[in-house]
Amino acid sequence: MTQTYDLILAGGTVVNQDGEGVRDVGVIGGTIVAIGDLSRASAGERVDCRGLHVLPGVIDSQVHFREPGLVHKEDLETGSRSAVLGGVTSVFEMPNTNPLTTTPETLAEKVRLGHHRMHCDFAFWVGGTHDNAKDIPELERLPGSAGIKVFMGSSTGSLLVADDPGVSSVLAKTRRRAAFHSEDEYRLEERKPLRVKGDPNSHIIWRDVTTALQCTQRLVHIARQQGAAIHVLHISTMEEIAFLSHHKDVATAEATPHHLTLDSSLYDTLGTKLQMNPPVREAHHRDGIWRGLESGVIDVLGSDHAPHTLEEKAKPYPDSPSGMTGVQTLVPVMLDHVNAGRLSLARFVDLTSAGPGRIFQIARKGRIAEGYDADFTVVDMKRTETIRNEWIASRCGWTPYDGKQVTGWPVGTFVRGARVMWQGELTAPSRGEAVRFVQAL
Repeated sequence: MTQTYDLILAGGTVVNQDGEGVRDVGVIGGTIVAIGDLSRASAGERVDCRGLHVLPGVIDSQVHFREPGLVHKEDLETGSRSAVLGGVTSVFEMPNTNPLTTTPETLAEKVRLGHHRMHCDFAFWVGGTHDNAKDIPELERLPGSAGIKVFMGSSTGSLLVADDPGVSSVLAKTRRRAAFHSEDEYRLEERKPLRVKGDPNSHIIWRDVTTALQCTQRLVHIARQQGAAIHVLHISTMEEIAFLSHHKDVATAEATPHHLTLDSSLYDTLGTKLQMNPPVREAHHRDGIWRGLESGVIDVLGSDHAPHTLEEKAKPYPDSPSGMTGVQTLVPVMLDHVNAGRLSLARFVDLTSAGPGRIFQIARKGRIAEGYDADFTVVDMKRTETIRNEWIASRCGWTPYDGKQVTGWPVGTFVRGARVMWQGELTAPSRGEAVRFVQAL
């Protein structure tokens, strides 16, 4: 009897744990059920993927979608629309919204706002604070919780945990891998006079290498004391790469496309559009992060998508906010690096799918394998496009990559078997649901 599937992706070059090969993928009920030659099978929908690569759905584990509280910049719908247009199938969103995501109630409200309104699947980081440390065992197991995120620098109010005892109290309670913004707040406060009015070039002088390295060293020491697993976000220095290479038993690390692609020489042309925390630094730091990616010190890629309006970014430095869009450009910018020979397609898949699945213990995501969610990022590795502001679906509508030509382009996004984007168009209603985690099942 001929097997009938809900969906067959036919004739694409599938990239999974077996390597690369031309295969069909069969889906029933949003789950991958067959990989191989399905030419004789029937399907409710058959998608011709000949000449294309079928990757496991890309997972962006660091985005700021600004809802609730700052929806003039972004909201969960617009941010997730930008994600799927860029080939991203799942996102982990950050807690520095208004109100902060630090309680069961604020987390549940975000899950409610995202359910079948976001175009991709989602989880939400819960902010670890002095006040909620005792509640962390509950908070990291709640539906939709990506785990605990701590800001050791570059935040305000109760979300900032700058002191070692505060960080220690959080890590004493965590059982999942906790994520950290690692910049030393005390040093940032001391060095504020080094900021030059109207000169974004002074951003890397204020937030210098020692600010990042010193904090990461403190963090690893505390993690060892507490026997905790940590994840260091947006590595920006070659020194942190060298340090973390000796501490992979407790620490995983993230790199961003902007720290791998841009450098401080662009402050003169991009101005505050290049302003991020931690900063985009000199080219030798960018090259050092590439060495960390090549050697395996870097475990995942995250966009740190952090939109602000052009009006806000036009304020003179340092009144200008730090942040740029990134979720929609993650895939094309990094595929361009693949085509340039900076990394293999298999390494890209590990950084954006298998790697997040592994270190965050995501249930049923991160691989093209039977029994996994049918999340796919379909790409044309030969397609050359120019990234333009007009393509960006984020509410703020701009990208620092405006005018950049890239080779390698996302042409299809599938979330749990639903084709939500094809050839640059949204093709299905939003049906995003909360990501599940093995440690919270």
